[in-house]
Amino acid sequence: MPEGDTVWLSAKRLDEALAGSVLTGCDIRVPAFATVDLTGETVHEVASRGKHLLHRIGDLTLHSHLKMEGSWHLYRPGTAWRRPAHQARAVLSTAEWTAVGFSLGVTEIVPTAEEESVVGHLGPDLLGADWDPVEALARLSADPSVPLFVALLDQRNLAGIGNVYANELLFLRGQLPTRTVGEAGDLAPIVALAHRLLFANRERVERTMTGNTRAGQNAWVYGRAGKPCRRCGTRILAGKLGANELQLRDTYWCPRCQT
Repeated sequence: MPEGDTVWLSAKRLDEALAGSVLTGCDIRVPAFATVDLTGETVHEVASRGKHLLHRIGDLTLHSHLKMEGSWHLYRPGTAWRRPAHQARAVLSTAEWTAVGFSLGVTEIVPTAEEESVVGHLGPDLLGADWDPVEALARLSADPSVPLFVALLDQRNLAGIGNVYANELLFLRGQLPTRTVGEAGDLAPIVALAHRLLFANRERVERTMTGNTRAGQNAWVYGRAGKPCRRCGTRILAGKLGANELQLRDTYWCPRCQT
């Protein structure tokens, strides 16, 4: 699943291509909004909010969420698409570019003045201009009984952290995924490191947590079950954890470095 840094970079590239341009074509391929045609409207900007993308066009906002499979592509007019057309959920055309949202988990149109109805529940955006570490810490600390891994993934606490970052942050701060918020002690260093990591990776196509960008070398524990810890050599363990059975996510940890 794309995380906050990936979505931020998508928004940046879409904004650079589309902002200030007039739409010459608009095709929203979801039943609830299939009749919406924004052709002739100006794209004011494309922005990210956590893992959400907001195309602000005229007085309306195209709100999308990539979920597991989604992505936005940019093509020059007439260029062949890299994914099948039946996966397209939104197609926005200008004189210079065609932006295609494939397999979007959420595709909807809302009045820009009412954007908070779709993203107002989110906590402070780790890559937002209004990032507020004090508010983020307060939200993360609110329920001492929640496992720290689950609290980090809750977008109402910090917007932008996904499975990769949650696992890597806990390794780097020596915390077990199952440790509760109340047992973890001071959470300020985790909040600060989350901001630093996402900010450092925001322009990278391939993120790195280790400082090494080579394939297979960019993570400490994520996806490394059964392999030796890069610090101590102990075998990395894996499990699943979530707020409920429908939200179970993969966890990875070193039983020696995270105690």
